[in-house]
Amino acid sequence: MLRRNFLSATAAALALPSVGRAQGTGTLRFIPQIDLSVLDPHITTAYITRTHGYAVFDTLYGQDGNYAASPQMVEGHSVEDDGKLWRLRLRDGLRWHDGERVLARDCVASLRRWARRDPFGEALMQATDELSAPDDTTIQFRLKRPFPLLPDALAKSPPPMCAMMPERLANTDPFKPIPEIIGSGPYRYKADERMAGARNVYTRFEGYRPREGGAPVWTSGPKIARFERLEWATIPDAATAAAALQSGEQDWWEYAAHDLLPVLRRNARVRVAVQDPTGAIELLRPNHLQPPFNNPAIRRALLGAISQADFMQAIVGNDPSMYRVPVGNFCPGTPMASDVALEPFTGERKYARVKEQLKAAGYNGERVVLLAPSDYVFVKAMGDVAADMFRRVGMNVDYVVTDFGTMLQRRAKKEPVEQGGWSMFVSGFGGIEQMNPVGHIPLRGNGDQPGAWPGWCVSPELERLRAAWLAAPNLAAQKAICVDMQRQAMTDVPYIPVGQYIQPTAYRADLAGVLGGFASFWNVSRS
Repeated sequence: MLRRNFLSATAAALALPSVGRAQGTGTLRFIPQIDLSVLDPHITTAYITRTHGYAVFDTLYGQDGNYAASPQMVEGHSVEDDGKLWRLRLRDGLRWHDGERVLARDCVASLRRWARRDPFGEALMQATDELSAPDDTTIQFRLKRPFPLLPDALAKSPPPMCAMMPERLANTDPFKPIPEIIGSGPYRYKADERMAGARNVYTRFEGYRPREGGAPVWTSGPKIARFERLEWATIPDAATAAAALQSGEQDWWEYAAHDLLPVLRRNARVRVAVQDPTGAIELLRPNHLQPPFNNPAIRRALLGAISQADFMQAIVGNDPSMYRVPVGNFCPGTPMASDVALEPFTGERKYARVKEQLKAAGYNGERVVLLAPSDYVFVKAMGDVAADMFRRVGMNVDYVVTDFGTMLQRRAKKEPVEQGGWSMFVSGFGGIEQMNPVGHIPLRGNGDQPGAWPGWCVSPELERLRAAWLAAPNLAAQKAICVDMQRQAMTDVPYIPVGQYIQPTAYRADLAGVLGGFASFWNVSRS
């Protein structure tokens, strides 16, 4: 199924209502992928919140272009007692946006809150006997067993990000949003200038002290805020966004629409770039608590209807250089990836046969509520493909399309569909999040435990294999465990992978210093 070409070169160049021209170097005007509806960086896996979070909050460690941890808020660490005692030392001069000094106890409270919501953090805390702040500048981990990935856990760039915040905010219930947005990062959030669904504003934090030495790479190195002000303009229509970028009314479009890339590339005043080579890996997430997908046989039968190429072409068109199929449970081209057990995704799709298999597995016409966001264009395209696929195999589809914020609220419900619940939603993660099992949120089998991702898959075997991976002695052992995990995932079907695609960004050619990884606002200047 090819994506419908909504737009043309002439449409992209049409005039649009003025949203304010980007003049001078004082303000950077940015078009985010979607409206920012969640401001707390600990409580969501939404990428838009991660982008916001890194502007406002800082982290103890950063991550470089080789995915390695690098000290950020800390000046360094020491390791003793055969790897079971870690002492992290904060840099001098760190301040919160309210002017207060950053203390180790703030960071300890932040770490505890973040770990309640993040799988990598959860694994770290399971290995931790005591987390404390023996003085104002020292964060101390006493471990039950060695955990050499400790800096990697704190450096992870995928959401939920390990954001540091004042103790009084970090003491907020991790399942409720913090009451105000105060970080120690290079920009301050201007809540008084927010226009829900339209605008978010940030101003440079003059009290921010960048790390000294080295080069900025991804989230590591010195974070120097060169713009005085950031203005995010939510522009859901791709033609309008493209026109705003081409005319200079906006500086940077986070997720450029694939069908407009030829137009943008022909414009000498615009640069198109790929920031993250791991791309995005998309998926369908079934609700394991409610019929019909609480039945693993039904989940397995549905695999035969999945054409990963259809899903990817709905997003990027028919350019095979921009997507990859078949894709399993780990990011293609990385050490843990394999083609094991991917046979259900290859060959011709035979919908009549799948319909018979669904009936034999126990599907009795139950209403299937499929959720998709109206304002997230790429994900909505996948929802359209999924709804068509469900209908082809005889499922009773109720396709519910709402704004992303409303979808997030509904997918948190565990009730039956008759009480406002749901059956499946479309989503995706960066490939960087699926490079190994430890931070792989949709591959978890931890059921409906606190912090589990909506869908609430129960798989003791996936959890056992994940723990074994963390204890594996070498890369060969890790790879073997991931092969077993992929086989198990094709049996339990915690989610259905639907392919990997590359997502370009686009910005004005007079911008310099745009970093790789994702949209970050330090180091960027106007040349």
